[in-house]
Amino acid sequence: MKMIDLAKALAPNTPTKIIGIRPGEKLHEVMIPKDESHLALEFEDFFIIQPTISFQTPKDYTLTKLHEKGHKVAPDFEYSSHNNSKWLEPDDLLKLL
Repeated sequence: MKMIDLAKALAPNTPTKIIGIRPGEKLHEVMIPKDESHLALEFEDFFIIQPTISFQTPKDYTLTKLHEKGHKVAPDFEYSSHNNSKWLEPDDLLKLL
């Protein structure tokens, strides 16, 4: 969702002014970089990045408390805001709020 879509969803009658990108501002965010794909597990509605440290009691991150089974992603997988396949529409956002 673009910021302008968010603004229109939250305040549809408020005038907006496009000011452009600011210094240091990102257009896209990488949530799971390719170099961490070997740690990533995909579930139906979310991802888990497994920790790289070991705990005294090992934990199986592939199974949720609701017994949903996750699976490993492809070795070159990357999850980023520019290649996301699930986008919220303004009405969907308002339902979440």
